[in-house]
Amino acid sequence: MAQMPNYATSTFQKLQALAGDWEGRDDAGNTVKTKFQLVAGNTAVMETLTMSGMEQMLTLYTVDRDGIALVHYCPTNNQPRMRAIPSSAAAKELVFSFQGATNLPDPSIGHEQKLVLQFTAADQIVEHWTWRKNGKDADMIYSFTRSQTRKR
Repeated sequence: MAQMPNYATSTFQKLQALAGDWEGRDDAGNTVKTKFQLVAGNTAVMETLTMSGMEQMLTLYTVDRDGIALVHYCPTNNQPRMRAIPSSAAAKELVFSFQGATNLPDPSIGHEQKLVLQFTAADQIVEHWTWRKNGKDADMIYSFTRSQTRKR
């Protein structure tokens, strides 16, 4: 049986290349900031997302076999786990689907359900988060541009 190509490693390199500070706006025009850092010997990418009027959120991305896994640490004190399987080495977006969560005793409690991460240009990304509560989804869209300020 032919083995499917594994694009996880090459796509993860795109996540690693996001290292640095990013600024942007949400779909309501509010300022948002995020920072990507390489951690754990470059085997994980840590994103720290700060939105207007909300507490900071943390997301860790890692290669997981044929895909990329994430754990999202939310101020609501649940930790959704999601996974994306890249369709090609040149994937323009990653669609992370909910796999489960810690500290989520009931799926009707509010939690992040999905993330679509789009690589729109060399120094631009869009994050499309889906929040689910009581079976209803609400979308939050953040458009980021890499900050030109470099720390020396």
